[in-house]
Order: sequence, then C-alpha cells, then structure tokens
Amino acid sequence: MQMDIKQYLEDGRGCLGIELGSTRIKAVVIDDDFHVLASGVHSWENRLENGIWTYSMEDVTTGLQAAYQDLLKNALAKTGAVIRSYRAAGISGMMHGYLPFDEDGELLSVFRTWRNTNAHDAARRMTDLLNFNIPDRWSCAHLYDCILRGEPHVERIRFMTTLAGYVHYLLTGQKVIGIGDASGIFPVDMDTGTYREDLLKIFDQAIESKGYPWKTRELLPRVLKAGKSAGSLTPEGAALLDPGGSLRSGIRFCPPEGDAATGMIATNSIRQRTGNLSAGTSGFMMTVLEQDIRSLHREIEQINTPDGWPVAMVHANNCTTDISAWVSLFGEFAKLIGNPLTEDDLYSVLYRRALEGAADAGGIYPFNYHAGEFIVGLEQGCPVVVRTPDAAFNLPNFMRAQLLGTVAVLRIGLDLLRGEGVRIDSLTAHGGLFKTPGVAQRLLAGALNTPVRVMETAGEGGAWGIAILAAFMVRECRELTLAEYLDERVFADAVSGCMDPVREDVEGYDRFLEGYRKALAAERAAVEGLLGTGKE
Repeated sequence: MQMDIKQYLEDGRGCLGIELGSTRIKAVVIDDDFHVLASGVHSWENRLENGIWTYSMEDVTTGLQAAYQDLLKNALAKTGAVIRSYRAAGISGMMHGYLPFDEDGELLSVFRTWRNTNAHDAARRMTDLLNFNIPDRWSCAHLYDCILRGEPHVERIRFMTTLAGYVHYLLTGQKVIGIGDASGIFPVDMDTGTYREDLLKIFDQAIESKGYPWKTRELLPRVLKAGKSAGSLTPEGAALLDPGGSLRSGIRFCPPEGDAATGMIATNSIRQRTGNLSAGTSGFMMTVLEQDIRSLHREIEQINTPDGWPVAMVHANNCTTDISAWVSLFGEFAKLIGNPLTEDDLYSVLYRRALEGAADAGGIYPFNYHAGEFIVGLEQGCPVVVRTPDAAFNLPNFMRAQLLGTVAVLRIGLDLLRGEGVRIDSLTAHGGLFKTPGVAQRLLAGALNTPVRVMETAGEGGAWGIAILAAFMVRECRELTLAEYLDERVFADAVSGCMDPVREDVEGYDRFLEGYRKALAAERAAVEGLLGTGKE
C-alpha cells in the first residue's frame, strides 16, 4: 500500500489545497477518496503597524513556500514520494480585507486584514447608502474608507482582491475569485452569479464627484462558481511556490475561495436550509438560504456558498473564553485539594454535570463578554454572572448556564432570521465547545430548536475544503452538482452523530433566554460603570 501511495503521488494524481489562515498556512494533498495523504504547515502572525493589522507580502510568499516545502518533506518521509505535479489545486484564505494594486501590479497600500475596524464609519455609511449590511471588514468598506479619508492611492487603483485572490493571481496570472470570497468583497446577486449591478451603480454615483478614472466594477476580480476552471499554474507561479524547481507548471486551479466557503465544504453545509456553527473563542453560525434577504438587518451578514446560494451569517465575538476560564478555576481547586485532573477530564466532569441542571439553568445568567457584542449593542464587554435571589445556585445549574450562555448571542441572531421566514433543517457544529461528546451538542440542539450534527471530518479545515473543490472541478461525473458530489462522494461514509432537540431543553432555553434578555441591563451597567463606555 505504501508503494501504491508513492506511485499515486509521483504520478501527479492527488489534489492540492492550500489555505492561508490567520495563524497558520496549511497545505494538504488528498487522494480520490478525499483522504489526506500528506500535509504541511507554517505558522505566522499578523502585526499591528501604524494602527493597521497586516501581513507583509514577503510574509505571504515565504509562508506559502514554507508550508508547501513542509508538505513535500512530510510526503517524502511518510511515503517516499517526490511530488512534481497534481491533478488539480486550489487556494483559500482569510476573507475580506483590502489589497489594491496599480496597473503594474504594485501594492498601493498596506494589506488591511479582516481584523481591522478602522473602516467602521465607512461601513455604516455604505450600509445606509446601499440598504445592505456592509460589515467593517468587507473589502468595499475598506475602499470606501480610503475614499472618505482622501487617500491619494485610490486614484491609481486598477485591481483589488482578497488574500486568496492575490495568491491565485501570483500562481496563475488570473484575476478571478470564487463566488463565496467575492461575497465578502461586494454584495453578490444569486441570480446573476456576480456582483449586484444595482448596488455598484448606486456606489459609483455616490463617489462620482471624486473624479476617479475607474468604475468600481472594473477594479473587482471576475466571479466564478465552484466547478469552473480558474486558470493553470504558470512557470513563474511554479517557481514561486517551489523555488527548488521540481513543481511542473500547467496544473489546473479551481476558483480561489474564502475560509468561510471552505468551512462550508468541510462540514457539508451548502444545501439550502442547512448550516454550520463554529464554537471557539468566537462563534459564528452560517445558514444557507432559499433566497436573498432583501430587508436590512445590521446583525446579519449575507455571503454566498461556493456554488452561489445566499448564506446568512450570525457572528458572536465571544463564545468559549469565559467557560474555559471557569473550568480552569475548578482545575486549580482540584489541584489544591490534592486531586488534580487532566484538562480533558475536567471538561468531561463539569460538562456532564450540566446535563443534571434545570432546563432553564435555575435563574443563573452568565454573560461571557470579554469583548463587545454588536448584536446586543455593546462596544465593549465585561464578564458578568447574574442570578435571581431565589436561584438554585449549584454546580449543575451553574455549568448548564455557562453552556447555554455561550450560544445566547447566536440564538438572538437566529430569532431575527426566523422572523424573516428562514427555515433550518439541520446544523453541523464544530469547535472546542464540543470536546465532550453529547453534552454541548444536545444543549445546542435545544437552544436553537434544530437538529445538530457533529462530524469527525469537520476538523479537517479549509485546506481540505479547497482541495475538495479542486477535485470537484476535475470530477469525472460532470452531471453531479456540488451538493450531490459532497453527499454521494465526499461524505458518503462520513462518521457523524446527530441529536434532535429535546422538548424539555427547547422550552427551558426559551425561559433562560427570556431572563437573559432582561439581565442584559446588568451587563450594560457593568460595562458603563467599570469601563466607562456604553452603547455603540
């Protein structure tokens, strides 16, 4: 079998996926059954320069090369293979941000990543102008911010793109973008499969007095849906990715995509009325819609799946940080009394106690706000636990309240969606909250009144997701849609567990959320009193 894998890789039959995430760049090569045969990783960090969170373009290039060289090294050590080609390849990266170039391909401004909030005022004004929610981190918000500030480089822009689009351009020479990543640059129309012409017209009219020698549409990369060919690796691109000279040019590339889109692929969450929920330091929930939401909700972000369907995203700045702090505190106590526990055992013991708590957590309301939460109107956060005088303050109720509180902001966003008639058949969940099997999954199903699935492959990540999109582009059965391809090929034998909501949990969470909304006044008072700030 080892020799078979070696021959497979050396024949160039694998599919390569590379994702540039916020803390690491990862490269993987997968086989026909979507198993990872080899991988490589390079760690990197953004840095704050003159108030802007950024990475240098040198960091992008050297990091890309380091991750790819690590993959080659690991493939050689594991299988003995020297890889020179692939059947197909793809690039994924952090969505949004700002990368403007002149006609010679020179970067005109420091790369502004999704993390920056300097475009906050521009995003608000653009949201009002377009009657479409434009978050701070969107590329068009950064462009408008530069226009409003009168930055001189704007006149010279001839092309702008995302990080994935930029790397794809370096490797293929093509100024294209996947529709999922495009939907974080400027609003996309699901019917036309490209940027919304009506909104482009409104924006161009709003900045017409500036006299720029371009129309916004001329600056943006061409939009492609999953399955389309997005160019081939050029000799220059091959030399950039593999300076050693072993990599052959001519490898076909799928459209570059954002990390949200590849996350949808990795969790098989692209069918209408499905979605995925990530619960880590921050939390987000993405739901695939049956049609665009035309009414404006500043709490809801609308992007698109890699095959073009609209997706509603609810984002929470805070999720598991505070519950992890409480678990750590209990760990200190266990050590103090001479009965230390491993981290996994701590989580298991405490999370399982939560299942013994009252369905509504008995009158305890934790606010896990280490940072502000836009959905509830807070610029800053301050962790607070509120309880009624007659609350049943015991460990099961306390831990249940902590778990229920981690997803309260996401539930508030979901209520807005349901008010728009959005229906959800199931969610796939992943992240640190689910490290103890069956606990957070059950409580989340009750909190959202939706079946929740946890998949083993959900942890494979975006590099795996973009490799799958590369494989989809060169699939033998052209009749299969992306959703069918995922269901029938990629996830046909996937190991997963699904939990339906328990009526007692659903009713209990509704009572918990009613009290939580009332207790928000205490959170606001703490923020105003201790930090000296109020609402946005």
